[in-house]
Amino acid sequence: MMASACFVPGPPRSGPVSSLVFAWLVCVSTPMLAQSNESGVAVVVGHNMAPAEHVSSTLVLGMFAKKRLLWSDHSVVVPVNLPASHPLRRAFSQSVFKKTPEQLQDYWNDQYFHGVLPPPVLASEEAVLRFVASTPGAVGYVASCSVDKRVDVIALIQVAESEMACAR
Repeated sequence: MMASACFVPGPPRSGPVSSLVFAWLVCVSTPMLAQSNESGVAVVVGHNMAPAEHVSSTLVLGMFAKKRLLWSDHSVVVPVNLPASHPLRRAFSQSVFKKTPEQLQDYWNDQYFHGVLPPPVLASEEAVLRFVASTPGAVGYVASCSVDKRVDVIALIQVAESEMACAR
């Protein structure tokens, strides 16, 4: 499903930088804003100690392509992926990279010869949540219905309802 990008203020973050946080939302229409907790949205999450900054579609792409290596405070960005076979990984890759995980293999093969490894793969959404919650600078993605207080939402990406793992 192709969608167009729009920018909206993100949820407040704890700490002194909360007014600086913005979320990036790929949306089809504005009613999606009111329904951001619906299961039709995959969420990019950041450790609650990650520096707050404007998160654009370009920044999300840069972080997961390992082109953007540092947050604005110069701490390391630590992206993590779900397995290539996971429906959210496929939806995330197609939305952010405009390619399937299989199509990205050539990119990562080329990056490997330049000393750049792809983001580590974690087995499940729960594993992503635990890693992100315990690793400063970490960023990953899970279904919005999987988000809890351990992490902060820094970006939302609309995906087809059928690609979500959460039960209603």
